[in-house]
Amino acid sequence: MFHISTFYDCHERDNSFLNQILSKKADEFSIVGTIILTPEGINSTIACENLKYLHSFENFITKYYPSINIGRSCTEIKPFKKFKIKERHELVPSGTNLKLTDYSKSHIDPELWNKFSENEDTILIDVRNNYENSVGTFKGALNPDTRNFREFKHFVKKNKNNFKERKIGIFCTGGIRCEKASSIFKSEDINYVYQLKGGILNYLKNSKEKNLWEGECFVFDERVTVDKDLNKGSFQQCFACRRPLSEKDLESSHYSAGVSCHQCIDEKSEEDRLRYLERHKQSIKKNN
Repeated sequence: MFHISTFYDCHERDNSFLNQILSKKADEFSIVGTIILTPEGINSTIACENLKYLHSFENFITKYYPSINIGRSCTEIKPFKKFKIKERHELVPSGTNLKLTDYSKSHIDPELWNKFSENEDTILIDVRNNYENSVGTFKGALNPDTRNFREFKHFVKKNKNNFKERKIGIFCTGGIRCEKASSIFKSEDINYVYQLKGGILNYLKNSKEKNLWEGECFVFDERVTVDKDLNKGSFQQCFACRRPLSEKDLESSHYSAGVSCHQCIDEKSEEDRLRYLERHKQSIKKNN
């Protein structure tokens, strides 16, 4: 059993010195997963077989990020192959100069999300990308039709006149993209914006009534997707483009294990596919 911790802190920190410290602690506690360090704060999903070790690592992180938001879950499979730290300019690449601290945020607890969502004055918006939305989303939610989060600002700008004076409910996987999305809305003078606290994963874990959620939830680890009970879902992943694949997708003539799928067959060159094929062969040898 692997215990998973997803956390973020959106307060500005001088964290340039943390890379080596966190790497050393992660090695000490046998942590796997990814931590993203930015001037805006920290974002991470990590896992460990030993729950005590995971809690010790969380406590260590909290010394530097006391306002951290933590979500926890479990899985029977190892969700990450190794531990790594990435240093970036933004917690979520948004294509804007907005700071997460520029605007105040409003959050809705998962236990209250259904009541909030079912109000006729509320517009639900999925701030995730197309491939995530296609796997599962909340009933009636708008799909911004974005390939990446950098495109989200264009969706808001184009539709801002339809959103003003309306209650907007936004959601994403773990909550971090909503922090930035909320700032994007408010920079366009759209003020009644409310975030699902802790994202979809927090809703699936803590909401007693999950009837508004349809499908599965894409996650950024080896599980690919999780169902309503946070168990490993039914999707696999294309290792060329990292998008989720259903059982039907695996039957497509464009699907080649480790090389391509129907979603990326026209995006990659023949040189790319040959490289992916060699990588796939090496992976099979290593696992055998």
